[in-house]
Amino acid sequence: MKVTIGGTELEMGGPYLTELRSSNDVMHDAEALRERMREDGYVLIRGFHDREKVLRARAEIVNKLHALGKLDPAAPLDEARIREGGKGVMFGGTNDDSPAYLDVVNAPEVLDFFSAFLGGPAMTYDYKWLRAVATGGFTGAHYDIVYMGRGTKNVFTLWTPIGDTPVEMGTLAVLLGSHKLERVKETYGRMDVDRDRTDGWFSRDPLEIAEKFGGRWATADFRAGDAIFFGMYLMHASTDNKTNRYRLSCDTRYQLASEPVDDRWIGAKPKGHTGADGGERVSMEEARRRWGLA
Repeated sequence: MKVTIGGTELEMGGPYLTELRSSNDVMHDAEALRERMREDGYVLIRGFHDREKVLRARAEIVNKLHALGKLDPAAPLDEARIREGGKGVMFGGTNDDSPAYLDVVNAPEVLDFFSAFLGGPAMTYDYKWLRAVATGGFTGAHYDIVYMGRGTKNVFTLWTPIGDTPVEMGTLAVLLGSHKLERVKETYGRMDVDRDRTDGWFSRDPLEIAEKFGGRWATADFRAGDAIFFGMYLMHASTDNKTNRYRLSCDTRYQLASEPVDDRWIGAKPKGHTGADGGERVSMEEARRRWGLA
């Protein structure tokens, strides 16, 4: 099977791409999950969320897209088929108008899970990164720390597909072993996209990263209810959406409530990124040259 990341085709099972490993075998053992995280850099759990809750959230989001005129009027609503020429939509924010969606990512069982995993009461950022990704859309390779590194570094991203999501629709892909790339962590991993006025994506080319730093990419098909979480220093991207339907997914963040929090992402009206406009920006190509990572 061919999988496309950023326009580059990789062969599943080939030298650059493999399947994600499920951690359902240890999902009820917090210490085993922590060890799996240390080893793999991620934890994939099938059926992490209640499937019916996720499907209700999907219907809610599809209705929002319909109200915005984003869907093909000739197609069944539940297909979330993209209107001709339609673009992606970012529903960033607290999503207070989406109670079914919040019932998934803010569910007590989700916070209980992260409390057990983290070893103390957990909290989630108020800001949620909810996306409808259109045909051709993808996310380039990056660490999350460059976007949310002003509090504790012990933050975990939970990627949740809102509906059944095969690889060709655009699933999360991770670079195995990238959470142990000390030189990258000491340079790119200390960057702040707002402070340093630099692009966040480390690369758009999955082969360039794998060949330069080693490791294979890993991805998989996802079903509604599945989720994967990882720390701030795992290089990840997404496969390209090769379909004519929106890929619905979200990133939510969890950490110990007792540790410092990046204040850009909390509160009734999180301020989000700052300093994005005005002034000279530094390209990632230039930044990588300065770090000796070009």
